[in-house]
Amino acid sequence: MGLFTAVYSSNEVINTWIEIDKYSNTYFNLVDGDNVVITELPNSNSEANVISTKKPLVSLNNGLKLQVKSEISSPFTPLIIVMIVLLSLLILGITFSLWKLKNTEILLQKKEILLLNQNTDLKFAKEKAEESDRLKSAFLANMSHEIRTPMNGILGFADLLKNPELSGESQQEFIQIIEKAGKRLLNIINDIISISKIESGLLEVNLKESNINDQIEYIYDFFTPEIEAKGLHFTFKNSLPSKEAIIKTDREKVYAILTNLVKNALKYIEKGSIEIGYTLKNNAQNAEVEFYVKDTGSGIPKDRQKAIFKRFIQADIFDKMALQGAGLGLSISKAYVEMLGGRIWVESEEGVGSTFYFTLPYQIQSEGKFMAKNFVSVDKEEKQIRNLKILVVDDDEISETLISIIVAKFGKEILKARTGREAVEICRNNSDIDLILMDIQMPDMNGYEATRKIRQFNKKVIIIAQTAFGLAGDREKSIAAGCNEYSTKPIIKEKLVALIHKTVKID
Repeated sequence: MGLFTAVYSSNEVINTWIEIDKYSNTYFNLVDGDNVVITELPNSNSEANVISTKKPLVSLNNGLKLQVKSEISSPFTPLIIVMIVLLSLLILGITFSLWKLKNTEILLQKKEILLLNQNTDLKFAKEKAEESDRLKSAFLANMSHEIRTPMNGILGFADLLKNPELSGESQQEFIQIIEKAGKRLLNIINDIISISKIESGLLEVNLKESNINDQIEYIYDFFTPEIEAKGLHFTFKNSLPSKEAIIKTDREKVYAILTNLVKNALKYIEKGSIEIGYTLKNNAQNAEVEFYVKDTGSGIPKDRQKAIFKRFIQADIFDKMALQGAGLGLSISKAYVEMLGGRIWVESEEGVGSTFYFTLPYQIQSEGKFMAKNFVSVDKEEKQIRNLKILVVDDDEISETLISIIVAKFGKEILKARTGREAVEICRNNSDIDLILMDIQMPDMNGYEATRKIRQFNKKVIIIAQTAFGLAGDREKSIAAGCNEYSTKPIIKEKLVALIHKTVKID
């Protein structure tokens, strides 16, 4: 006999056929007529505690098929549960340990990568610093050579001029050599000052209306004697009529850019020609003026063309081919062009020559509003300035002597002072002084302070400031202190004379 039933345990429903050897009340007890109680399941390791039964569903041979709802319990169940919990905790612990280990490994990898990057950056920075130091050392070595070379000419030929038996022709030749060497030395100093201003951010842009035709022609007139003396052909090209050639820019910086580019062409050419000019380019966004300086010189190797505008690099890789020069002109020109809103580049072929281009924004100005302001020049009909009482204030004996000689033709009396305090006292005792040439940098009392003190008791005297610094803002500081005009050293006779003509009024 057997019983097919569905046993409901706490976990699942099990359909099972229970085999019983023979029918016995031991196994099935009727309760309340329709209910059956199973008291024992033979051949089973489990116990069945019957909760309830319903009516028989199917009659079987010597048995019944009924649905029994029961809870099955096992003596091993608590142990299994504990083992399952422990196993779960073990798996969880192992998983957490593996996760932590992996996370630690990832963090270590990140640190290694970061450390590697830092080492790479440090190595790159170190190499860059070493390269910068090397280039600066090369620059300084080249600069030392460039300064000593003209100084050698100046001192050497000055010594030769002491010879009393020297002919007049030789004297003039030696003087011209000294003058040329002095100008070359001055150009080097000016380049160093310009680089210093650019590096320190002291350079200012002064935008004014300027006629670019006049600028091109000025550069042409200025360099023609030197270029023709070398047997070279020099030409220029203006593409716009005068009334359309007026733009708003920093005129002095444009002069400096063109001057540097022409000087650069002269350094690398022995025969052929140099051409300067400009064309108007109308782009989709705006119009711009494209200047150019073209030469038939030695040309620039392809691998060096990108480096020639960088500071300090030219002295190392570029100016070895140059006939002379400190190698700063192109980097200065690049800085100036970018300050003016343009760009600069070169097209060159070895053995053929080079063309340097740079652009400036083009905004046409009304000709009626334009007033040309060329370099200070003396009117063709010079004013006759005589009988001035002049005070020369300078702590440098050579500068004082030079200025005194230049202004001698204007003065009936020339007074001299070595300090600002001395200049103030001389002015107090000589109220009839007409002109003061005031050095700015002096011991005891500088030129700014001396000028302010003089203005407290003399408002009419003409004061022209002179300084060897020539930094941005010096002119404004001089005017604010009370000076009428401002000039930079070295003293150029023509410029100083022009300033005197400009400032001194004739009754």
